Amino acid sequence: MSSEVIVSSVSQGTPRVPPSPKAGLFGGHFRRFRRDPAAFLWENAQEHGDLFYFRIGPQHAYCVTHPDLIKEVLVTKNQDFIKGRALQRSKRLLGNGLLTNEGDAHRRQRRLVLPAFHRDRINTYAETMIDQAARLSADWRGDATIDADKQMMQLTLGIVAKTLFNADVTDSAKDVGQAMTTIFEMFPLLLMPFSELLEKLPLPHVRRFDRARAQLDEIIYRFINERRASGVDQGDLLSMLLAARDEETDGAGMTDEQVRDEALTLFIAGHETTANALVWTWYLLSQNPEVEARLHAELDLVLEVGRPLTPADLPKLVYTERVIAESMRLYPPAWAVGRKAVRDCQIGEYTIPANSLILVNIFGVHRDPRFFTDPERFDPDRWSAEEKERRHAYSYVPFGGGIRRCIGENFAWMEEVLVLAALARNWRLRLDPEQRVATHPLMTLRPRFGMRMKLERRL
Repeated sequence: MSSEVIVSSVSQGTPRVPPSPKAGLFGGHFRRFRRDPAAFLWENAQEHGDLFYFRIGPQHAYCVTHPDLIKEVLVTKNQDFIKGRALQRSKRLLGNGLLTNEGDAHRRQRRLVLPAFHRDRINTYAETMIDQAARLSADWRGDATIDADKQMMQLTLGIVAKTLFNADVTDSAKDVGQAMTTIFEMFPLLLMPFSELLEKLPLPHVRRFDRARAQLDEIIYRFINERRASGVDQGDLLSMLLAARDEETDGAGMTDEQVRDEALTLFIAGHETTANALVWTWYLLSQNPEVEARLHAELDLVLEVGRPLTPADLPKLVYTERVIAESMRLYPPAWAVGRKAVRDCQIGEYTIPANSLILVNIFGVHRDPRFFTDPERFDPDRWSAEEKERRHAYSYVPFGGGIRRCIGENFAWMEEVLVLAALARNWRLRLDPEQRVATHPLMTLRPRFGMRMKLERRL
């Protein structure tokens, strides 16, 4: 840890200091971390162990990769942590939604939002997912080359707009998608030291971010105002948010600002993460023909030629779900989870000082050979009931864990399986020979160079 000394207020002797990669002369490990944070965490976890120290400018940081340590951070000692800097800075966009809120406010908001994600309620959205995917399938043409990443973004945007707001955003999908891209590209800057000062300056990228945020706000508040005025429950998530009442306390509902924060959080998280999961799935299928053949065999058996996909088919799509699960193991949309220690605490055999950042290395633990045999291999059979039973629960955490586990997890699983089934029954996607493939870990794990793919019709 070079000449730095981490001082702990814990009185039980001098705390042990975890191993650390060699730091740069200026900024510690900032430059290496910023270049590719997911690779930085995983490579150093392999070299320095399940818990190592690094420094991002003035910020002391720790990375945990073992499932036992992940469980400590997310579950057994979660009271020692608040959201990390990434999500604290996300308030610049998301306000105080579930993703960024803390303490009693988070618990209240979760109570209010949870009914909207009850399994029975989610099941009503399956038809929308199937319908939107079927429209895209009908628009595709054999031998055409598409930007699969952009098309998955537009598809999931259409699904979340319909299920969240009962709205069709087809005409504005391109503008919304561009606003999302602007925000996500700006996100690394928000994490930089002193970014709070930089964002107050009239810099071009700051202005682009502000315009993108204003564009999304205009859309969300328009939906809220129209719904408040009509007072009609349209069976969507927005109606649930507006009608929610906190029966455990004062029986009050949410203000328009609170509804905006929750709706925008769901709007962004509900399409960005799912789109990335799907595009990485298409890539993996294109590189693994045996897996693709088994997927098509299941779809042909379950759906039969000419019969439309229905929500009732979901429980039968066992191998399809395993394909999605394995894709999210290799390319988890949420590649890391950040927490900030509010007090000195013990994680494993080391003391984590107050105000330190701790990162749960999801990308790394998903590729750890101690928990996944031949981890670089795309093998959906890992997700048989027997295999899952033998595995440590916190070796696979694409939706996080503990009290902050993703509230939309069931929605995401349903959407990913149904969309993949609806498209793959008719199409194969083949990687463009000129396409470069690399990860781009921003807020989510995007493909760095996009994903150009050629369409091949099956049926």
